Amino acid sequence: MKRYGQVVRLKPESRDEYLRHHRAVWAGVLKTIGECNIRNYSIFEHGELLFGYFEYHGSDFTADMAKMAACPETKRWWALMFPMLEKLPPEIQGQRWTDLAEVFHFDGVSQAGPERKDVGPREG
Repeated sequence: MKRYGQVVRLKPESRDEYLRHHRAVWAGVLKTIGECNIRNYSIFEHGELLFGYFEYHGSDFTADMAKMAACPETKRWWALMFPMLEKLPPEIQGQRWTDLAEVFHFDGVSQAGPERKDVGPREG
């Protein structure tokens, strides 16, 4: 499994429409996302920025993204969504969202070694 984080700017005048559509994402779009091995997909909003997170559970990301792009219902969805978004640098042809590099991950299991003795007492 590989985690992906992406960011894009939402045009302020499109906010209400974008949120309205995402309260009722088309079933065919969701089906295709699942068929393309994407799980745990979320979009978060911070002002004009949207942050997307998903986990890819497949073995050929390029092929799965091509499959998604070929889906007629997904194409119609993107035709509605893309005009509401502004790409952030760096510009990559054919890509709307900007990929982010993962700099930290914690899966809930302690990854630290034994407690260090040279560190002072812990607070709350």
